[in-house]
Amino acid sequence: MRKVFIASLLLFLLCLTACSAKQENPVATATQTVTAEQTETTEEREMTQLTLKIEGQEIDVEWEENESVEALKQLAKSEPVTIDMSMYGGFEQVGSIGSSLPRNDVQMTSQAGDIVLYQGNQIVIFYGSNSWSYTKLGSIKSLSQEDLTELLGNGDVSITFYNE
Repeated sequence: MRKVFIASLLLFLLCLTACSAKQENPVATATQTVTAEQTETTEEREMTQLTLKIEGQEIDVEWEENESVEALKQLAKSEPVTIDMSMYGGFEQVGSIGSSLPRNDVQMTSQAGDIVLYQGNQIVIFYGSNSWSYTKLGSIKSLSQEDLTELLGNGDVSITFYNE
């Protein structure tokens, strides 16, 4: 009886050892690869975070996820892009980018803080409201309409886009 018990115990330990041996699961490996690729893509996006400065003041912007913003990031990748803006209509600042970006214009009513692409080659930042056909690039959420009017409504300004 003792020999049977020892033999059973050894057999149990042998089975336990065989079950715990590492076996590569192709589904798990593929999942790990996708996760690593997703992480790299997220890290790349974070590394190419587009930043806006207005008159030297860094502004917090919620950027849209579209090809126009990606093209603007690429434009600002090698060196900052500075644009001289001009007041227009008492509700916006407009400035030429100096090149054209992809556009997907839609009729919209802009709000204070909206940053849009106009005709593919001009940036518009609103401190008021307007209805027109634009490609939305982002929105300044950290400043009130009064703050935006004070920053943008008292003459021409200079803005800079750069990647962090």
